[in-house]
Amino acid sequence: MSDLRKINIDGNEIEVDGAMTLIQACEEAGIEVPRFCYHERLSIAGNCRMCLVEVVGGPPKPAASCAMQVRDLRPGPEGQPPVVKTNSPMVKKAREGVMEFLLINHPLDCPICDQGGECDLQDQAMAYGVDFSRFREAKRAVDDLDLGPLVETHMTRCISCTRCVRFTTEVAGITQMGQTGRGEDAEITSYLNETLASELQGNIIDLCPVGALVSKPYAFTARPWELTKTESIDVMDALGSSIRVDTKGREVMRILPRNHDGVNEEWISDKTRFVWDGLRRQRLDRPYVRVDGKLKPATWPEALSAAAAAMKGKKLVGVIGDLVPVEAAFALKQIVEGQGGVVECRTDGAKLPAGNRAAYVGTASIEDIDAAQRILLIGTNPRLEAPVLNARIRKAWSKGAEIALVGEAVDLTYDYHHAGTDRAALSKVLEMSGDAEVQDKPSLVIVGQGALREADGAAVLATAQACAAASNSKLLVLHSAASRVGAMDIDATNEAGMDAVNEAEVIYNLGADEIEIGDGAFVIYQGSHGDRGAHRADVILPGSAYTEESGLFVNTEGRPQLAQRAGFAPGEAKENWAILRALSAGLDATLPFDSLAQLRQALVKDVPHLAQIDTVPENDGPALDAGSLGEATFRTAVSDFYLTNPVARASTVMAELSANAKARETAPMAAE
Repeated sequence: MSDLRKINIDGNEIEVDGAMTLIQACEEAGIEVPRFCYHERLSIAGNCRMCLVEVVGGPPKPAASCAMQVRDLRPGPEGQPPVVKTNSPMVKKAREGVMEFLLINHPLDCPICDQGGECDLQDQAMAYGVDFSRFREAKRAVDDLDLGPLVETHMTRCISCTRCVRFTTEVAGITQMGQTGRGEDAEITSYLNETLASELQGNIIDLCPVGALVSKPYAFTARPWELTKTESIDVMDALGSSIRVDTKGREVMRILPRNHDGVNEEWISDKTRFVWDGLRRQRLDRPYVRVDGKLKPATWPEALSAAAAAMKGKKLVGVIGDLVPVEAAFALKQIVEGQGGVVECRTDGAKLPAGNRAAYVGTASIEDIDAAQRILLIGTNPRLEAPVLNARIRKAWSKGAEIALVGEAVDLTYDYHHAGTDRAALSKVLEMSGDAEVQDKPSLVIVGQGALREADGAAVLATAQACAAASNSKLLVLHSAASRVGAMDIDATNEAGMDAVNEAEVIYNLGADEIEIGDGAFVIYQGSHGDRGAHRADVILPGSAYTEESGLFVNTEGRPQLAQRAGFAPGEAKENWAILRALSAGLDATLPFDSLAQLRQALVKDVPHLAQIDTVPENDGPALDAGSLGEATFRTAVSDFYLTNPVARASTVMAELSANAKARETAPMAAE
């Protein structure tokens, strides 16, 4: 039940929840209050004092608006709403004093600071700073930290707002940063000079309000005003985080998160943020055709006619990879099925039922995690499969949610009850799911792809559905491939699954680099990077990466989202749907669209819910027949978080992070 209170802020009377802090109430009134330490997704520290306001009738000194609640204010003498002033002479003088103290030890290196142009301290010094200094002593200097290959530190610039400490402790769930010392000796440091061991550490770069923590791979490469900014969607995992791609000329210079409360809040994983150097390396920029056992460069007409000649009249299978937009998958399905072939998107062998959206997507949304009091994880390691989703589960745990895991015992950054590792443990959990105590609490069942890849994957999924039904909870299928749900929506499946590939004479491989293709078949590979798929190919058709074409992706909860083009593909590489449209003409079976807009119209006509951009449709479908569970232990879908797709495998930063992660796992303990 909300406790509404009236409050007068700078002459505007508004009604807000009494539990709100004054800084939040000011935001409701449309008044911006400067701040350095306060962040709405972190706990309140109240230590920078920049957000001081005057409470009329209160103590004769300014109050920190981030640490005082509306319900703590006294009404006026006749019961009038309490009055708060954010621009009185007292407030202005207090904020100028705080700013002067902050700048006492701050170095004057704005011209060479990577935060220049996006710096909270710069912006607020314009409003509250003075153009001279009364400080004559030598400035304090601090040693820089080594936090690893992602975050570069210039700790002399640090203003001790502790945002990085609070983020790593509360959201990322690691305990490697803290503040030591007092007074002038206070400094942010890392425990025993450790580097950060988190998949979310890059977010502290965004959080830092000064230039103390900046991006190491991006350092000294561009200024913010030189960059073209494009709002897009991430494809490194199936969460579909909202991102902004910043380009300079043709090159992607950095990737930043966008706020989206329903999906990623305002965090992104390190793979999402730093994979951009992989977009420049190992690129396919011209077509190739294999002649006498060797791949030789070819022109587009030569490559397309070689592909068309190979496909005609043969047993054909189309394979859809993990980073493919729905439009390209739809075009490939039409071409292959038009030639009498079949397509398959479940490249990892996951037993996802075609046509039953309640089973292959589930019935839950990502936001349901926030309210859940019980969460059951089956055969998944969300820390590696979707780190931002894992942070959301951690947030629910920190509010008191109970977490149980059936599968490998791993470090998820929060406590959980380990129910077992095999199918017998899952059966036991199903028996307990009908308890009245369990049914009373809002619950969630999350099943990972690792649980669905074995021979009894369909039975595991049916058991997960049964657990959800018995405990009155919702089911979320956590996918590991960005393209999977969209491809399932257009029914890019066949009854034989991936077994169809073994019997095919010709395989059209659309960006599937995680599969092994045996000898014998003729392989046409269409993709962006020279990875495993291109090495096995007889014809290579160079396509665009996810930042180089506009495309639809459907995330793990079934939300269709649009990834926008931020740059152009290198060399002769083309957009994926356009290559397939050109190929269809060579097969004398021209596809009925000449533009991406026409293709989308055909797609939406076939699958209407794909038109509902950024909404989660209600998913329905029959409950699956349970079948019999096998005896295997659960294995998680992702073993190396940093090297899951061709873009990441081309990135030198990801290679270094992967090597560091392996070294940490094998490092001997001190007692050994």
